Amino acid sequence: MRMLHTMIRVGDLDKSVDFYTNVLGMKLLRRKDYPEGKFTLAFVGYGDEADHTVIELTHNWDTPKYDLGNGFGHLAVAVSDAYKACEDVKKRGGKVTREAGPMKHGTTVIAFVEDPDGYKIEFIQRS
Repeated sequence: MRMLHTMIRVGDLDKSVDFYTNVLGMKLLRRKDYPEGKFTLAFVGYGDEADHTVIELTHNWDTPKYDLGNGFGHLAVAVSDAYKACEDVKKRGGKVTREAGPMKHGTTVIAFVEDPDGYKIEFIQRS
C-alpha cells in the first residue's frame, strides 16, 4: 500500500494550479472537467502519479470559496534549503507565513507558505 493523493477544494482552479506549478515548481499532471457534476479535478505533483504522492485540486464550479475549518493542518514538502525555498516563493509572488528557521523545541529547519485558498504548506529542510 502507498498514499496516492491528498484532495483539497479550491475556489479558483487556475490560480491554484498557477501557485502549485509556478510558485512551488510542481507539474500539472492531469486535469479533467466533469460537466454533469459541475466540477473539475486537477492533479499536481513533483513526479508521475505511478511513483509519487500528488495533490488533487477539486474545483466545484458553483463554490468560489471554502471555510478551511480547524481540523486540517498542512501539506509538507521536503526541500534541500528552506531559506532559499522561501526566497524563491517570495520572488514568484507567493506568501511566506513563517520564515525558515529551526522548529520550536527542535533543530529541524522548517518554514510555511500559504496557497491562494489559505492552505498551509510546510517546507522541511532535508539534506
